[in-house]
Amino acid sequence: MKNTILALLTSVTALGAAGVAHAADDYKPYIGVGAVASEHRYNLSNDTSSGDRKNTEWGGKIYGGVQINPNWAVEAGYTDFGKSNYGYTVGSATGRVESDAKSFYLAGKASYPVNQQFSVFGKLGVAHNKNDVTATGLAAGYNGDSSRNSLYASIGAEYAFNEKVSATLEYEHYGKNDIDVGRRKGAVTLGANYKF
Repeated sequence: MKNTILALLTSVTALGAAGVAHAADDYKPYIGVGAVASEHRYNLSNDTSSGDRKNTEWGGKIYGGVQINPNWAVEAGYTDFGKSNYGYTVGSATGRVESDAKSFYLAGKASYPVNQQFSVFGKLGVAHNKNDVTATGLAAGYNGDSSRNSLYASIGAEYAFNEKVSATLEYEHYGKNDIDVGRRKGAVTLGANYKF
């Protein structure tokens, strides 16, 4: 699936570059990077630990797409939510759970320009979520390398510094992981993109 998304991203960018050659104002490809904050939570059966079962982890995102016109775009991206771990106690038994979550997505993007510099947007598409879990002790049943397709959606705002460079802030909903420990469904992303 990773190779498929990367091939789609490359194809979309190439299509945009070809479109630019035919229409200077349409089909503008763009690329971007972002910092991602997401909640990680561990709810284990009969857990008697006194520690915090949830925390915020930081990760990163790379993405690219084609701006078809001022209102519509197609975008693909890869998000790494970072690793998190949790040490637990059940009675006198102890153990540890670690989650390493990632996602690939493909989505349509609709934008509404408020003025020349500021716009709001929404995205809708599909995410391919992966969650690699390593667990010891009584939580060993959570061990696995899972993947799951889910609805992807986001809402956000974009500020253009000039015709090429913009900053974005958005809330993204990636959907559930197949093994439901670690990363939750949503994330907040602060990004920057460059239009060719």
